[in-house]
Amino acid sequence: MPGVLVDSNVLLDILTADPIWSEWSSRQVESLALTSSLVINPIIYAEISYRFSRIEEVDETLLMTMFAREPISYEAAFLAAKAHVLYRRRKGTRLSPLPDFFIGAHAAVKGYDLLTRDATRYRTYFPSLRFIAPE
Repeated sequence: MPGVLVDSNVLLDILTADPIWSEWSSRQVESLALTSSLVINPIIYAEISYRFSRIEEVDETLLMTMFAREPISYEAAFLAAKAHVLYRRRKGTRLSPLPDFFIGAHAAVKGYDLLTRDATRYRTYFPSLRFIAPE
């Protein structure tokens, strides 16, 4: 079963019942769950955890039966650093790699599609990624 890394913005759309994006995001997750392995990593987990007061609440929401949890490999961390170097050369101001770099690198190294509603930055730094994103 092919893997799809689910970006935190998609999960937050669903959790917050975002008036613009929740329907699209919910539909994508439901559809992809039938044909793909949905994956998250510690960065994605951290980005949605701010909404919860207890880790048990996060774990109940992100059921392990629906979302496989994977660590970020050293190979992906290296690729994230290379994306950050390119970002800095293009006059980016952040001094440490952005979370999106780790998410994009994870998907790229594992050969996953990336489900996101904001593919612009990912496309810039990870042009080989396949995206599931609004047009």
